Amino acid sequence: MATTEELKKDVEELRLLLEQAHRPKVKDLLAIDIRKLETEIIHKLEQQKAENVEVDGYKESPSTKIAVSQARYTVDVKEYAWDQSDKFMKIYATIEGVESVSEGNITCDFTNRSFKLSVKDVKNKDYQVYVSNLFEDIEPKDSYYKVKTNTVLIMLKKKQTGKTWAYVTEKENQSKAKETKKPKYDESKDPSDSLMDLMKQMYEDGDDEMKRTIQKAWVESREKQGHGI
Repeated sequence: MATTEELKKDVEELRLLLEQAHRPKVKDLLAIDIRKLETEIIHKLEQQKAENVEVDGYKESPSTKIAVSQARYTVDVKEYAWDQSDKFMKIYATIEGVESVSEGNITCDFTNRSFKLSVKDVKNKDYQVYVSNLFEDIEPKDSYYKVKTNTVLIMLKKKQTGKTWAYVTEKENQSKAKETKKPKYDESKDPSDSLMDLMKQMYEDGDDEMKRTIQKAWVESREKQGHGI
């Protein structure tokens, strides 16, 4: 049977794994295991206290209190609403209950092209909103946040006042550009020529997986032609 000290070491290692985990399901499973071990530690300490035995180098007295912190995991907030004025790009991050958190548990770091909001211990969860590669430069020293009911409003001070941002991030701009370049089938051409042009455009604009798929299709097509199929 594991000792109290061994169980504590198990909890510490699980906490390290929890900090490195990204998927919500994995985080939930790790948090459950941590709580189980913490409960087992409590039971062992209570049993030892009742027997008045030495625990961690000292004797427990009946009045000794046992405090075990609850495991928390970080929620990455990926979706947010946004608006803008001449001076600010405004980001609205929804975090239920954030208004009840103490001011010391909320921080927001700004750079010229990014921001990271961290909110700790909201109903036993930590939250963060990290956005990099902003569409335009901002003024970090003039940017700030406001806490509202179930929402944190991040005010990004535009470096160039009066300029309208088309998107929040440069990535959104690139994604939109790719959409406008989607291959089109030219019905006015010969069907074979039009299909070949379509395949070429898909190959040029596609990712590695798309290119491998098209290459495979071309090879199989040539093999069939070679066999007179």
